[in-house]
Amino acid sequence: MTLEEAQKKVDEWIKTYGVRYFSELTNMAILTEEVGELAKVMARKYGEQSFKEGEKENIADELTDVLWVLLCIANQTGVDLTKEFTRNLEKKTKRDNKRHINNPKLNDDGK
Repeated sequence: MTLEEAQKKVDEWIKTYGVRYFSELTNMAILTEEVGELAKVMARKYGEQSFKEGEKENIADELTDVLWVLLCIANQTGVDLTKEFTRNLEKKTKRDNKRHINNPKLNDDGK
């Protein structure tokens, strides 16, 4: 599925089942909440915290929740994520094409 197709599927779902989009501000708050849920799982899986009884390692689900809300916000604000992702990748490539390769902190021995 492309980003364009994903944006269309989200829009169709909202119009079919969701009644309407939440406001942009509400969706921003929901995005923050979803990123927090992802951070909690990451801290438990890769950090020093442990899972509480009944908690699950659901990184895929949490990442998808974040993506869902990002797609909603893109639709609401008229952002074509395919076009903008391509533009952003070109910007990063032009700006950073030597930056990371020449970063001694990223070499194999970690020094």
